[in-house]
Amino acid sequence: MSTAAFIVIATLTLAGALAAASLSKLIHAALCLVVAFVGIAAFFFLLGAEFVGLVQVFVYVGAVAVLIVFTILLTRRADENTGGFNWGGVVLAIAVFSALMWAILGTPTLSIAAPQIEALTVKRIGEVLMTDYVWPLQCVGLLLTAALIGGLILVMEDKR
Repeated sequence: MSTAAFIVIATLTLAGALAAASLSKLIHAALCLVVAFVGIAAFFFLLGAEFVGLVQVFVYVGAVAVLIVFTILLTRRADENTGGFNWGGVVLAIAVFSALMWAILGTPTLSIAAPQIEALTVKRIGEVLMTDYVWPLQCVGLLLTAALIGGLILVMEDKR
């Protein structure tokens, strides 16, 4: 079951990523990027990292992808002529994929077994975030708030 699930998820993720890199309409490319993000979250669920998978869904699918779609919808021009199929995106995607595969296959540590570590629970992650990493967490929250305000200022219309 695990191998079949991996093949289905990998096919879905690669198809979504390739479509996001090659489609000429921005809204279609953004929606295909959402499919790729969901596929990555499915990989985390398959590996048993449920917390990271949920963060992937909440942050990337729920926030970043929706922000991208809203930005496209707010800044879209009526006379948009994007042309045909984007071969440059396909070539770039294949080049990045090839470079990553070369780096992964050239790594000698793939044959070494990972040491056993204790299970990391959501409770422990929350405790560490609220004690040891409270300042970085607050800084990230402030940065995201500033980015949201900056995005709102960019899409506001001049009333002159």
